[in-house]
Amino acid sequence: MAELARALAAGQLSWSDFLARAAPLHSAVTTDATVDLDRRRRCGYPEVIYGAGKAPEALVEIATALHEAGQPVLVTRVDDERAAALQARFVEGRHDPVGRTWRWDGDFAAPRGGRAAVVSAGTSDEPVAREAAETLDWMGVETNRLVDVGVAGPHRLPARVGELSDCDAVVVAAGMEGALPSVVGGYLSCPVVAVPTSVGYGAAFGGLAALLGMLNSCSANVTVVNIDAGFKAGFVAGLIARRAAGYDAATRPRLPDDRGRS
Repeated sequence: MAELARALAAGQLSWSDFLARAAPLHSAVTTDATVDLDRRRRCGYPEVIYGAGKAPEALVEIATALHEAGQPVLVTRVDDERAAALQARFVEGRHDPVGRTWRWDGDFAAPRGGRAAVVSAGTSDEPVAREAAETLDWMGVETNRLVDVGVAGPHRLPARVGELSDCDAVVVAAGMEGALPSVVGGYLSCPVVAVPTSVGYGAAFGGLAALLGMLNSCSANVTVVNIDAGFKAGFVAGLIARRAAGYDAATRPRLPDDRGRS
């Protein structure tokens, strides 16, 4: 604080920067967690709750803390029991049992902006693809879905690739050998976020083969997230799409002279 005060007095720090750096991080303490209520200001979106392994009542407490702070709620990796507990508290919430997500936007949903798509190689990849799609929708990104267009049927993707031409970012979920992101990337000029899924026979090694294949992609616009990380793929693609639409964060449009950028 003393260093910040000296920098402010010396004119090396603006008042807005001083207040942002001097203000304590805001958090809410529940029985089992310390909820980060300042993340939306810092990172554009609120803290997302990872539901696996948490007791239903703990999830309800965390979601309530976010709700009371006026922030939309997204919970990933929730089973039916945990989703039912959340739904009892927030009757307008939405559970996607395939994507294993639960969300409540209330009156705090992000304004719509940016375009993305989620492409899945086969129907076995749907849980991961749906997790990515729900994340994008929660972020306010218009999202198209292409289902079951894997490389085993090489005619399927070209027939629909036109639906991807105006996207700011594309998520591609694939298991087995993980070839689909490279093919998609070869058609597009936008970033492609590849997410390997743990789908495949023994030598797929629970998604490791797909992960390594995607990391070795020859398409220069392909980047890769972790195995089955649908949320991470959706979130990264969402940030790209929101920036392309002129948003710095979930709720603030970027002005032409904002921080010297256009």
